[in-house]
Amino acid sequence: MSGKSARPSISAILIVAVLLLASVAAAVAVWAIRPYGESGSGLPDSFSYRVDDYASVAPSLLRWQEVLAIPVTLERPQNLAVGPNDRVYVVGDRALVWFNSEGKPAGRIELDAEPRAVAVAADGHATRGHGYLAFADHVEVYRPDGSRAAVWPKFGENALLSAIVLVENEIFLADAGRRVVLRCDREANILGEIGRRDDAKGIDGVVIYSPYFDLAVGADGLLRMVNPGRHRIEYYTMDGRLEQPLTWGRAGAGIDGFSGCCNPVSIAVLSDGRVVTAEKGLPRVKVYDGEGQLLSVVAGPHDLLPPGAAIDETRAGLRSRPPMVAADSRDRVLILDSAAKAVRIFKEKP
Repeated sequence: MSGKSARPSISAILIVAVLLLASVAAAVAVWAIRPYGESGSGLPDSFSYRVDDYASVAPSLLRWQEVLAIPVTLERPQNLAVGPNDRVYVVGDRALVWFNSEGKPAGRIELDAEPRAVAVAADGHATRGHGYLAFADHVEVYRPDGSRAAVWPKFGENALLSAIVLVENEIFLADAGRRVVLRCDREANILGEIGRRDDAKGIDGVVIYSPYFDLAVGADGLLRMVNPGRHRIEYYTMDGRLEQPLTWGRAGAGIDGFSGCCNPVSIAVLSDGRVVTAEKGLPRVKVYDGEGQLLSVVAGPHDLLPPGAAIDETRAGLRSRPPMVAADSRDRVLILDSAAKAVRIFKEKP
């Protein structure tokens, strides 16, 4: 018997190395595309794309002008809403601040945790003037004088509330963690779920790769929901029926599409049914008609990026806040510009 030990051949070593690299690459790919709310979700540090060529906007589409900028005294403004008398409400840090329609400070409430979204009951709602604040896993309700009226039970460890809409006596919550909209009554009871995958009803399900999931209600009573991973806006009845013929949107870095992994991230509805959308990565705020035809651009990348900033999308970029949008009774478009720490108000040109 020979005293020499058996050694693997160079070719065998190369084969093993290639297989190991392939396994690592596959694991990274699966991790990178896992929807938000599942373990290890999000984009890896190395993910980046540059889309500078798409930063320019044709002058013919720029049909809005900025008429007011409201400085926001928050380090990390998160979201905004418009309430009665066109008051502007902004949440961030551990506070809710609000302003009158002319941008003058009107109040501030310090909070125990960081809120992610806000809605204020308007005329026609049973709790007019009350503010509903969505935190990661629960809702708190505040009276017009700033006192706390209610704290809802937590929705569970997988919840990640990202938007809230009030309709008459009901509250609709976008839950990015569980990728569904919750329909609730004023006593915090869940009346139903909207948007969950249901093949029998033709609902594909919401795809979310980052913690942005928004909704809005139009004058027609239909709920508009972003499906960012599918790059589209979906329309639902209040009881959760998908209005498939009204659904629209497509992926694309071109001005009429939604760019990146998951856009749009925020929407608002104007009184005539036009939809305002906001995108991250390549930050753009645009206006579409009810059938998904691009009509105009409120603000483009050069309006929304800090001076000298690159146009890309990375893991670090996902931690910064994209533009969030709302609309007031005068059909002005409000943009929460976190980089500028301001609410910027735009009016359509005559």
